[in-house]
Amino acid sequence: MKQAHNAAFAANAAEKGLPDAARFAALAAGQAVAVAHVAAHEMGAAAYAIRAVQASVAEREKDEAGRRECQWQRERLPEAIRELVLDDQNLRNPICWSVFNC
Repeated sequence: MKQAHNAAFAANAAEKGLPDAARFAALAAGQAVAVAHVAAHEMGAAAYAIRAVQASVAEREKDEAGRRECQWQRERLPEAIRELVLDDQNLRNPICWSVFNC
């Protein structure tokens, strides 16, 4: 956990001053390694990844790009946990910038 903790701090520090797409990508990486021990926070990395994709496109393309990334993530969910993850996305969507509306 100490290594994960240090990696999360490094990723979070790396985001400072970056354009939004790179900043959200760094935050996604930091969130992914920081919360391995806290199941209640697992949606943060996926949400930051969606926000990174949205920030990488023109304003008029943000919603569609976010939906495509969300779908891409969902298509890769193992069947054994798919229903659990989708239920959790619905539950946590309001605190995850509503990015799981796909």
